[in-house]
Amino acid sequence: MRSAELQGEVDPAGRPFGSTLARSIPHSTFHIPHSVSGGNVKRRQRRAQRETSAGGVVFRRTPDGEPRFLLIRDAYRNWGFPKGHLEVAEPPAVAARREVGEETGLDNLVLHGPIRVIDWYFRFRGKTIHKYCHFFLFESKHGDPVPQTDEGITDCAWHPADAARRTISYDNAREVLEQATAMVQALAHVADQPGQGGGATG
Repeated sequence: MRSAELQGEVDPAGRPFGSTLARSIPHSTFHIPHSVSGGNVKRRQRRAQRETSAGGVVFRRTPDGEPRFLLIRDAYRNWGFPKGHLEVAEPPAVAARREVGEETGLDNLVLHGPIRVIDWYFRFRGKTIHKYCHFFLFESKHGDPVPQTDEGITDCAWHPADAARRTISYDNAREVLEQATAMVQALAHVADQPGQGGGATG
């Protein structure tokens, strides 16, 4: 993750990125009426540089079967999921596994499939960036997460779904969690069926 995305940059509507108002808009995609913006926002969006990243929602089951979700905290005390840029020719699922491993120190992750793609605009060094992030669901069965401090990750913590929902800093990440939670519930249901192995391979 590039930490500058969360520094005093502004979105195409002129709001500080990460502000309460900006976070309240679904998917962090900003729509400004033409009559208000004079078309400037649309022109900036057309000129936006596209970037693609990938991340992971990692869960672990407690002995009683309840899932816990892993959140990371960045240098600006924002909580979310591990994510980062794709390397050249790197598939999103591979990038997501790599970024989770780098930012949390966890390995032996079991991939359960894609969750969703979110997108948002932000300003970085005078450029408008249109960022897309592919999220995947991973299961971790052992190991203690260790934050990647040299990349600005300051903490890692496991949370039940409700606590994770309250802790996450951004609405679009909260929506990712909602879908991930539904996927985890579906996996538990499949695992409970006679003759089912439950879960994908890593």
